[in-house]
Amino acid sequence: MHDDADFGRAVDAGSLRASVADVPLRPGLRHFMQNRRHSFKTGPFVTALMHSVLCLVLLALAGWSSAVRAQPMQLPGAQPFNAPGTQQAAPVAPGAPAAPRPPSMPTIKVAGEDAIIGRVLRHNGGLGEAVFEKTATGFGLKLTADGFQASNLVEPCAVSFGETPVPVTSLGRPAGVPRYRLEASICPIAFDVLDGAFLVVEPAQPCVVEAAACRIDPRGLWGPDSRTLAARAKEIEAARGVAERAVREGYRVLTAKADAVDQRAIAREQAGFSAERELICRSFQREGQFGFCGARLTEARAASIRARLGLSNEPVKAPTRPRPPRPAAPAPGAGPLPLTPQ
Repeated sequence: MHDDADFGRAVDAGSLRASVADVPLRPGLRHFMQNRRHSFKTGPFVTALMHSVLCLVLLALAGWSSAVRAQPMQLPGAQPFNAPGTQQAAPVAPGAPAAPRPPSMPTIKVAGEDAIIGRVLRHNGGLGEAVFEKTATGFGLKLTADGFQASNLVEPCAVSFGETPVPVTSLGRPAGVPRYRLEASICPIAFDVLDGAFLVVEPAQPCVVEAAACRIDPRGLWGPDSRTLAARAKEIEAARGVAERAVREGYRVLTAKADAVDQRAIAREQAGFSAERELICRSFQREGQFGFCGARLTEARAASIRARLGLSNEPVKAPTRPRPPRPAAPAPGAGPLPLTPQ
């Protein structure tokens, strides 16, 4: 062992060469070392410099090894590690459900005035008669309302509003469908145009026509003769299913957009609609068999909800297909060649 004071002492060159010559070498290196003379510079300054360089190398190796030990091991395909002070979102698990889309109301078929022009419509599918016609100034309604005698409510009667159509005034679309008012002195009425029918929403009470001693109540649905609905049973059922889904989705959208107070009002309205529909349609003939009245009132409610949501209710017109061009007429003498010689 050497003392610390002897560590920086110069090494004798002769003894260093002798010690190097005594080291056993491989055959290939022995020839190289024996044929080449190596000289080593000696001195206190050189030895101290080599000692300083060696210390720096050892410190660098120690720092690198500690950094390697502090770095966590990461397997191939693993998520990268977060930098200090940062956060990483959890990966989406395969097969996880997507984020729910905001509720939306499906489109529905909303008829316009063309759906009832020229058609004979009857009150509750049986009595009375109404024809909606186009006039020179707009639209008119030829109406004969059924009722009962004012003095005897079991005796039927009828009141005609005239032989010619009575002009009607457009009231816009306050409930999502076209609404008109018939200004008749004996009984002014307001009605909504539906698909193949119209719904009388005014007056609030029956009218008594003094000249005819007849009490009429035009409220309710005016539609086709109930005896003609059997051929349209599947069509009516499909239309009602589409309208029912639209109403449910519409109320769901209204509820999502409302606060707690309005949500309770919307829930009461949705529950009351079924009772209101039943009250109006129970007088329509063969309603339990075909459900025509219920289908039309459900479509009307869906149109009303769409109007409240600011969605369009304009009737969709079928696109017109261009007709194929007709083939040109053959020129004279351009017919097929005769098979027999002329």
